[in-house]
Amino acid sequence: MAKNENGPLFETRAVKGRFLFRLFAASMAVGIGFICYYRLRLLPVASGKLERWAWIGLFHCELWFSFYWFLTVICRWNPVYRFPHKNRLSLRYEKELPGVDIFVCTADPSAEPPSMVMNTVLSVMAYDYPPEKLNIYLSDDGVSELTFYAMLEASSFSKQWLPFCKKFKVEPRSPEAYFRTAVEPDSHHPLMLKHWLFVNFGLKQKLYEEAKMRVEMKQIPEEIRKQHKEIREWNFVLSRNDDQTIFKILIDGRHPDAVDAEGNVLPTLVYLAREKRPQFHHHFKAGAMNALIRVSIKISNSPIILNIDCDMYSNNFESIKDSLYFFMDEKNGHQIAYVQYPQNFNNLTKNDIYGNSFRLEFPGLDANGGPCYIGTGCFHQRDALCGKKYDETCKVDWKRLNRREVEENATVLEETCKVLASCSFEQNTQWGNEMGLKYGCPAEDIITGLSIQCRGWKSIYLNPEREISFLGIAPTSLLTMLVQHKRWAEGHFQIFLSRYCSLLYGHNRIPLKLQLAYCAGNLWAANSLPTLYYVVVPCFCLLKDIPLFPKVSSLWVLPFAYVAIAHRAYSLGEFLWCGGTFQAWCNDQRMWLFKRTTSYFFALCDTILKLLGYSNPTFVITAKVADEDVSRRYEQELMEFGDSSPMFVVLASLAMLNLFSGFGAINKLVFNADHSEVSDRFGLQILLCFLLVALNWPVYNAVFFRKDNGGMPAPVTYKSITFAFLELREGEEERMGKNGYLPLFETKPAGGLVFFRSYAASIFIGICFICFHRVSYFPVTERWVWVGMFVAELWFSFYFFITVIVKWNPVFRSTFKDRLSSRFEEEELPGVDIFVCTADPRLEPPTMVVSTVLSVMAYDYPPHKLSVYLSDDGCSDLTFYALLEASRFAQLWLPFCRKLKVEPTSPEAYFQTTPEPVDDVFMANEWLIIKKSYEDMKNRIESITSLGKVPAYRRKEHNGFDEWDFVLSPHHHPSILQILIDGRDPNAIDIEGKALPTLVYLAREKRPQIHHNFKAGALNALRLRKILLTLKVFLEEKQC
Repeated sequence: MAKNENGPLFETRAVKGRFLFRLFAASMAVGIGFICYYRLRLLPVASGKLERWAWIGLFHCELWFSFYWFLTVICRWNPVYRFPHKNRLSLRYEKELPGVDIFVCTADPSAEPPSMVMNTVLSVMAYDYPPEKLNIYLSDDGVSELTFYAMLEASSFSKQWLPFCKKFKVEPRSPEAYFRTAVEPDSHHPLMLKHWLFVNFGLKQKLYEEAKMRVEMKQIPEEIRKQHKEIREWNFVLSRNDDQTIFKILIDGRHPDAVDAEGNVLPTLVYLAREKRPQFHHHFKAGAMNALIRVSIKISNSPIILNIDCDMYSNNFESIKDSLYFFMDEKNGHQIAYVQYPQNFNNLTKNDIYGNSFRLEFPGLDANGGPCYIGTGCFHQRDALCGKKYDETCKVDWKRLNRREVEENATVLEETCKVLASCSFEQNTQWGNEMGLKYGCPAEDIITGLSIQCRGWKSIYLNPEREISFLGIAPTSLLTMLVQHKRWAEGHFQIFLSRYCSLLYGHNRIPLKLQLAYCAGNLWAANSLPTLYYVVVPCFCLLKDIPLFPKVSSLWVLPFAYVAIAHRAYSLGEFLWCGGTFQAWCNDQRMWLFKRTTSYFFALCDTILKLLGYSNPTFVITAKVADEDVSRRYEQELMEFGDSSPMFVVLASLAMLNLFSGFGAINKLVFNADHSEVSDRFGLQILLCFLLVALNWPVYNAVFFRKDNGGMPAPVTYKSITFAFLELREGEEERMGKNGYLPLFETKPAGGLVFFRSYAASIFIGICFICFHRVSYFPVTERWVWVGMFVAELWFSFYFFITVIVKWNPVFRSTFKDRLSSRFEEEELPGVDIFVCTADPRLEPPTMVVSTVLSVMAYDYPPHKLSVYLSDDGCSDLTFYALLEASRFAQLWLPFCRKLKVEPTSPEAYFQTTPEPVDDVFMANEWLIIKKSYEDMKNRIESITSLGKVPAYRRKEHNGFDEWDFVLSPHHHPSILQILIDGRDPNAIDIEGKALPTLVYLAREKRPQIHHNFKAGALNALRLRKILLTLKVFLEEKQC
């Protein structure tokens, strides 16, 4: 017993299974390392610009996801849970419990109905705590007379409700929640039945039905106004943003008449609508909280403050005492600034269709230095919240702490507190800066908690095992949820870009792990861009036949598969361990995608616009009520798409893009000839595409199938389909060409342009310094040498500039080999004329000319569409003889090239580089025969070339030699034109019966008195004869 009286009031326990989690995290890190190595090692440098940039973009997305995963691992590395020792507080501090001030904030009676606010207030008034030490303050920033009237009714009904709760230990102590779930007592308990019926019918008839009717009527009857003169204050209210302070102590706990039906003291209940004027910024919820802090100092000044949202009623009547176990602990309590409870909801569907459950890393944050303050469900030490820095003097002797008695009556206090709640009171003060909640950011709660921790305080996360402490209302429509997350993400990202960034503001003030843990929330908005990239680009590239992941058959697929599967499997296991279902986990993954592609993206854009001065900060209140149809569909777990919102346009457009890509993937798998190659090359991309289609199923259902009011509006559907189609059409036109065909070639920029341009820029800077030196330090003597050097350097600089221009943007062309034959039949291919030029048989031996001619005759092209023209400006009968030999050898060489796919097709080059085949005896014999034939031809040509003339017996072989009888010299002779092979002739075939290309010899006329213009003249002569002979279309110029 003595040990319990002197022991700590709470204990901290580390979460089990940390070793397994760390082992899993280490394996994930290894997998991520392999992925990064793969991206760097196999960067497609030689591919096209689109492929390379898509690859680089995907790599940057994966780097970002890896970094963000690292932040989440830090949050989960060393989680702890806190457990209070329930019996020790009452034994040690039964009569010395501190006062508690409870702040409830509301801002809009249409989004936060007064009946809901009333239930929240009644739930906290009924805490199992000495009522004389309990003070409830309601801040009504909506300045609603209906809310004030609801508080009047709550103050009256509390006289019946509080004794009922204490007598029967009611839980939850929100009347609406209790009577919705409670079962009527049986006849064996007549006393309880009597009380239950009295309270139930009184509440239902008098409060809920009548108050709800008045709220819907949006006016209070005159008899009510006459009965409660305080309502006259609203006669002077111009608008919810232009009003005077309205302050009323509805229940004064000090007054002897403030008792319930059984004579017990009632808690103090205060209503505040602070002054707001258009010329003063009222700072939204942070301003309301600071006004409550000031007025509560004057009235109760309790050392402990609880703040909750008006929709978050108390579900555990022992929550105050649970938090005091931490504040009042003798060893560590003086270090604790606030105790944060989790945010839970009472209207979640079975499978949590909108992913509203918060399974955050609060236990991990607690171990790293303390959880962040999330703006509701949080108990504070007043001193810490008011800006006091932590030191050893902060230790409180709770047994000697006496409540300050306020001597002023309620009327005097009301007038005093109106001044404290005026809009001008904070001018030239530290409120909103060093005192109270911080101003200047939509996420004022986050920066307030961070600043408290930076002042040396610690915080505690408490999630009681027995009962959820607070229950709120989750959004019941998709748009409401997305807008809420947009506001949160925008506030967090503004923090990251402000001086309150945890890495800057928390440097040397809080642990590094806690600094990084804050970044996990502050970078929600930044997650939108890599997520959008991963949703759009891989599916888009799938349609363009651009692989972005390793082949399924490659070992490199293993790290990608492990990281993806292991991460999602761990997420599923964690979700199920926390009490979720598999379907709820699927919904959570879907909402993860929807939030990142819409809420976070719009938050990112709005934050950037705000920084640029194009947007003003606004505070959007999350609606806590919905019409009956929306509520019914929510209970049936049907997603609500009934609003025409830009978010839905983005969501539906992405879904349509994924759907079209899915159809493209099916087309590839079903209609492509090589199914295995497609599935191997694009397996991961196809899987990603199908996964996105599965996640977007509710969108497709809303677009195509649903007929109720929750379906996708027609304008959103039309816009989304149009945007997705235009995006795909643009990409398809780029890929196919404007005529709808796939391009036959592509142009690729050379790699390393950034390095070359950086090098050129550095050289240019060096040249500028050299020129500056030459001009600035001009010598008095020997200046002409200096000038000459300067002129030379200017010339070199100019020439360097010219070379840089040439190399500035190099490109490479590559062809798609299979597309020409698939698009054009052989007969549709154009004819090709090949021009080969020679000018001197001594410098350009006939054997070399023959090898060149034979190489182009052996092209893999229809021979009847191929014509080879030799221009001999040397007018040599030796060259003509060599070409005659080539026309005969071509009958053997061309079939041999086709059969063996010979490369190179020049006989001389081929036989020099290719060894005799040994695997096939037949092919070896043929190879030897062709080689011998070529060597015999070559020997004949070389022997005649060495003689310097063609013997008479050779001249008799072809009538064309007679033309040389009229040749006076190489520069004085008539035109000689001989068609050695006429491709039109049926007899012009090789040994296999295939047609031979046309082969033409030309020695154009040259006379001393007429300039022959060298090679240009030869080419022009070939073009003229080509027109006359073949009427072919394309030209290919070849040098011998």
